[in-house]
Amino acid sequence: MKLNVFLSPVIVDELYFTGKTTVVIDVLRATSTIVTAIDNGAKEVVPVASVEFAVKVSGGMFGGQTLLGGERNTKKIEGFALGNSPFEYSKEIVEGKTIVFYTTNGTKSIAKAKYSENLYTCSFLNISAVAKHLITLNTDVEIVCAGRNNYFSIEDSVCAGMLISKISKVKTDSYLNDSGAAVLTLYEKYGANLLKMMRESDHGKILLENGFDADLEYCSSIDLLDVIPSYASGVMKKLKKD
Repeated sequence: MKLNVFLSPVIVDELYFTGKTTVVIDVLRATSTIVTAIDNGAKEVVPVASVEFAVKVSGGMFGGQTLLGGERNTKKIEGFALGNSPFEYSKEIVEGKTIVFYTTNGTKSIAKAKYSENLYTCSFLNISAVAKHLITLNTDVEIVCAGRNNYFSIEDSVCAGMLISKISKVKTDSYLNDSGAAVLTLYEKYGANLLKMMRESDHGKILLENGFDADLEYCSSIDLLDVIPSYASGVMKKLKKD
């Protein structure tokens, strides 16, 4: 079982993922928000790669059951109902709704991996659920760190390292590419205090400057949710367990 890590989505072509099992990680905050929305009863999340496409897609959905959500450079987009804070996606707001979702890094990475046979999103919030499912699948896994503006981000890499650690403890025959070995080392160094790591990260500092302290605390919580967002036919829904 090979665990292949990409430190940024920009370094790989979308056709590479064809037929593969892929996990996208964007801890701050897209994959944390997606799993929260789905856990709170959202019908589905439609990840899109541009604001223009988000508006176009939402315009074709009727009945008041669609919400536009997301951010551009941490800020809620003008005209969107919701931003990218997981706290905005409460049960009262999202239950039964389709959420058309755009973010600067996370949804672009999901869209890039759309040709995968299996495509899931992971955060610290649901990391054990994802790890257990991947162990059950027993296939090679492509782990994509969304990063920030196509650059490396430590929080996504540490999350990837934790995911690898959890899988490797069970699948002792698993092997890593060089990036996989690097993120595992980062997890071993920073995994004991995720909140501190996030607060000192480039992205975390920007979120703190913009008043999102609570988001960092929430996104650093491990295994708060037993939900796996799964992508198929352009939408993400809760993976049904056997």
